[in-house]
Amino acid sequence: MGYGELDQKSINTIRLLAVDATFHSNSGHPGAPMGMAPVAHVLFNKFMSFNPKNPKWLNRDRFVLSNGHGCMLQYALLHLFGYDLSMDDIKAFRTVDSKTPGHPEAHDTPGIEVTTGPLGQGVCNAVGLAMAQAHTAATFNRPGFDVVDNYTYCFLGDGCLMEGVSGEASSLAGHLQLGNLICIYDDNHISIDGDTNCAFTEDVVKRYEAYGWHVVVVDDGDNDLAAMEAAIQKCKEVKDKPSMVKLKTTIGFGSLQQGTHGVHGSPLKADDVKQVKKKWGFNPDESFHVPKEIYELYAKHAAEGAAAEARWDQMLAKYAQQFPAEHAELQRRVKGDLPKDWEKSLPVYTPQDAAVATRKLSETVLSKIESAVPELFGGSADLTGSNLTRWKTAVDFQPKATGLGDYAGRYVRYGVREHGMGAIMNGLAAYGTILPYGGTFLNFVSYAAGAVRLSALSGVRVIWVATHDSIGLGEDGPTHQPIETLAHFRALPNCMVWRPADGNETSAAYYVALTSKHTPSILAFSRQNLPHLEGSTIEKAAKGGYVALEAEGAHITLVSTGSEVGICIDAAKHLQEKHGVKARVVSMPCFEAFDSQSKEYRLSVLPDGVPSLSVEVMSTMGWERYTHEQFGINRFGASGAYKDVYKKFEFTPEGISKRAVATIDFWKDVPNIRSPVNRAFQQHI
Repeated sequence: MGYGELDQKSINTIRLLAVDATFHSNSGHPGAPMGMAPVAHVLFNKFMSFNPKNPKWLNRDRFVLSNGHGCMLQYALLHLFGYDLSMDDIKAFRTVDSKTPGHPEAHDTPGIEVTTGPLGQGVCNAVGLAMAQAHTAATFNRPGFDVVDNYTYCFLGDGCLMEGVSGEASSLAGHLQLGNLICIYDDNHISIDGDTNCAFTEDVVKRYEAYGWHVVVVDDGDNDLAAMEAAIQKCKEVKDKPSMVKLKTTIGFGSLQQGTHGVHGSPLKADDVKQVKKKWGFNPDESFHVPKEIYELYAKHAAEGAAAEARWDQMLAKYAQQFPAEHAELQRRVKGDLPKDWEKSLPVYTPQDAAVATRKLSETVLSKIESAVPELFGGSADLTGSNLTRWKTAVDFQPKATGLGDYAGRYVRYGVREHGMGAIMNGLAAYGTILPYGGTFLNFVSYAAGAVRLSALSGVRVIWVATHDSIGLGEDGPTHQPIETLAHFRALPNCMVWRPADGNETSAAYYVALTSKHTPSILAFSRQNLPHLEGSTIEKAAKGGYVALEAEGAHITLVSTGSEVGICIDAAKHLQEKHGVKARVVSMPCFEAFDSQSKEYRLSVLPDGVPSLSVEVMSTMGWERYTHEQFGINRFGASGAYKDVYKKFEFTPEGISKRAVATIDFWKDVPNIRSPVNRAFQQHI
């Protein structure tokens, strides 16, 4: 179909909204929006199916802006197509509390699917969205009823391709043959440092073909709208490979600085703004102007999206009659509700049960709840046998052609790709029908820290099964033994870090992780066997901290997590027998959950009048919020059998007792010892 003057005017309107908004806020990136406006117009107006009046319609096409600094492009499109984003919102670009922050944030802006910012994350989110669509379709679609058949489209730039995380996810996407994923690469040869010739000269087409992608090249991304349309259409027809369109564009097209890095991350100068407007037939003295016919053109496409949703609703009503159980299950998932009574599947333990590693207890939980919570969809970064993340009857999520599984399978073989896995899980969670989890060693969740941070910022429910949680992994030594990891992720807002001490605490960790709809969780599990505690229950542990061993007239409170709680209980016996000292023991599997309890409850666990000592085989940073003294490891670990490593660092009943006695001695002359819970104000902002 031919393109005319109205299309060009639409494209220039998008460009000028980006120019005006960045100029108005004196901050932002006009270059990418100016260069990608033509393909954005073609994609949104000719291909994408969405309803701005219901941005959460399940079968909408998903759009991800991986080069998130170009977000004024997306904001302009959302405004023009009639999403709840007013011209005042556009004018408030990059100002405090606006709906148009400096990078796309899903929780701030209607129509934004995922929070992108750090380059490379968005394309991985797009892979997750595409995987989620493939799995949801395989689970719920029936002959004549395509409940979900949407596409995921992603814009990305040179920076995204330079970041290694994009390679991890792109490699997996090629293996998984995700024909519903179409990426458009803004090949403008510019990054912040200048021309990409200075650092990025690889053949991207060959790389992506080697990943198993279908690649199309469009040489004129500034003008050839018909070629862009033909390229996207061709990509849609390739059903067994993800596709990439390599689109050659001019960054800052129309600006006096077009084609240079000067237009990448700085607003246009006033004279440049005027000449651009004049060149395209707009009033140079007018800002934020949208011709009426542009609103009308885009409203027509938005109405087509609303009609598509209405047809989908009718189809779904018929589906509900023919497949009532599947329909009810889909509705429940979309609402974000867990199945009724699912928690009754969580295992409960007594001290008489045999000592077991918490990674093994985690496997038991997954095996017990997987049928009760069918939206659980997870895998491991090539550590299935170590993380114990796969239940026995699980089917692998694989393209049928591989003979290894099918798209209805719920177990993902992520390969050695921790960071890609983390970013993909954010996309899986954002789709709206899946509850993702992923396994690796706790130490290597750090590889994925960028993705974990975005999980927390986005408020999505993803679960990390992080095994081999301490020096207790022994022989692998310091490179694999986490020291700073818990302190790092405990410092991350809206992220729950669990380190359970036994079976009931493991069940509690899963219970809270699954019921917390807007918080990611890292569940840290031991390699070594741990005894089941006398005082533990799911209910107590779910509070994040509780008294595992009470002592009337106690001289000290030992506060611990995970594998050290049992040793602290042994230390309490040792203190009583050898030193005549009475010790209370508190298990604190999750700081974040504990912090959310009432002050009255927290003071009942960590009371005034008793000195306290934390015991954890990790960095002591952060523990000063809960205890008067800290016993931990503020150096790297050691290689050896786990009991020998614990002995080396004196994490034994004797070693803990020695420090407990020193603590009591130090605090004995302090009148009215205050619990660290008692503070001038709570640090919750």
